Amino acid sequence: MATIGGTVAAVVLAAGRGERLGAPVAKPLVEFRGRPMLAHVLDAAVASGLGPVVLVVGNAGDAVAEQAAAMAPGVEVVVNPQWQEGIASSLRRALAHLGNRGIVHACVVGLADQPLIGAEAWQRVAAAYDSGATLAVATYGGVRANPVLIGRDLWPDALGLHGDRGARQLFEHHAVVDIDCSDTGTAADIDTPDDLAALDRQS
Repeated sequence: MATIGGTVAAVVLAAGRGERLGAPVAKPLVEFRGRPMLAHVLDAAVASGLGPVVLVVGNAGDAVAEQAAAMAPGVEVVVNPQWQEGIASSLRRALAHLGNRGIVHACVVGLADQPLIGAEAWQRVAAAYDSGATLAVATYGGVRANPVLIGRDLWPDALGLHGDRGARQLFEHHAVVDIDCSDTGTAADIDTPDDLAALDRQS
């Protein structure tokens, strides 16, 4: 999406194994309300108008990429061969991919296991870039969650992140703008079968 300040991309991280869910398919492909979880997330990312939309895959990457192509044609798939190192490795892969594009000035990052984050949350967080933010995060009821805006000025720092915490590590060293997205959906994630059942009951 071209904003006043520049072009803002959307990044969906979908590389993890999701062992606690215990599903026979990769976590992003687990069915939620009749469709793969990932389909809901890609719908929101694409509907936000942000672009390019980048999907990072790892575990069962071929299957996830194949289904993603059918769900959202035009999404750019990036493979993370180091996905077992944690979510930070997927963020690094996405930023390295986008770094080759001089026209992309920031990205908004979301996760594949949060299917009820709406397009408006992506849009609101992206709009913070036009207000001068280089780091912004969606909040729900005052609690920080996803998606997260990372301006290009912070990409060198993000490329140095490691472990199973992603952009949140940047919050410890840089000013963060909180963007209230409480009325746009929920950032509840799906890690266990109980999570899946509980979220399915939410609107």
